[in-house]
Amino acid sequence: MVRLFFWILMGTMIQTSLLGQSTGDNPVYVCPPCSSSCDALVFDKPGTCPHCNMTLVKKDQIKKIAFYLQDGVEVLDFAGPMEVFSYAGYEVFTVSKTKDPIKSQGVLKVIPDYSIDDAPKADILAFFGGNAGRAYQDSAVIDWIKGQTDVKYHFSVCTGAFMLAEAGILDGMKATTFHNSLNSLEQNYPQIEVLREVRFVDNGKVITTAGISAGIDGALHLVAKFQGLNAARRTAFYMEYDNWVPGDGLVLSGDSPYQVAFTGPELAGFVGTYSHKGDGVFELTLNPTDQTLYAKIHGVNYPIFHEYGDVFSDVEGGEPIYFQRGTDGTITGYKVETEGEVFERLN
Repeated sequence: MVRLFFWILMGTMIQTSLLGQSTGDNPVYVCPPCSSSCDALVFDKPGTCPHCNMTLVKKDQIKKIAFYLQDGVEVLDFAGPMEVFSYAGYEVFTVSKTKDPIKSQGVLKVIPDYSIDDAPKADILAFFGGNAGRAYQDSAVIDWIKGQTDVKYHFSVCTGAFMLAEAGILDGMKATTFHNSLNSLEQNYPQIEVLREVRFVDNGKVITTAGISAGIDGALHLVAKFQGLNAARRTAFYMEYDNWVPGDGLVLSGDSPYQVAFTGPELAGFVGTYSHKGDGVFELTLNPTDQTLYAKIHGVNYPIFHEYGDVFSDVEGGEPIYFQRGTDGTITGYKVETEGEVFERLN
């Protein structure tokens, strides 16, 4: 795991609030579930877990996600979103018709955590392609899906959409699926408007994605939807998913997280060489393609993300970066604590 941007700059972890002062709600931060002793720790500020280096998340933002897996499920269909959701701090567990081991693509053996008879409640139900007919043609599985009335969101990757379709969850909605199965979904479920050449479709509470790798895009979209765009961008950076294009899908709901806070010319005003503790320097550059500022440290470009005004946050722990302006409005330096030392912009 890469170190925090300001661990590298300062040589220490700075435990500060993401956006300065607390809102008064006294949020509780926890380590994402990692099956270690630190799962029981709580923190009053954002940052990273000192034990496992995972990015801390607000306790009330942790969602429980049930991954329904059938024998023959496509590996990347579920493994990609699982990586996204796990790093973002959600509690992911697997469910199958029984607890018998299944094989993903006939190669990877998976032992489900639960069967449909004892699976706990989840905030999100997720379904995946690869031998999907084994599930959507099974009345017991479909009845289980229909019976999950407390679920807040449904998510499918690839032909996992057929399970949602068979359960009636996609009736009257727009949806997509694996490119070779678009016609089949359209013909067998005429009550669904099937869309082509789109990475994901967000109906608000129901999100479907195209095949295989598109599931990563859909999962990142959900993270952006729940925790904000910067949380999704941090996750994509950690995964080195460089090809992700935020918002590259159809969002039909009114809660789209994709809004550009700064235009290129405004971000360009932050570009320059900056000092930091220990008489070191670093270069801050602008990538015009993704409109993101990058600090080049030891040959690696670490993005920083805009929060509001002249406040940015680092790539992993969300540590704040407070840029300072002179009387003429130009950027003159930055601080990492609201009342801390100002590190000057050198050019």
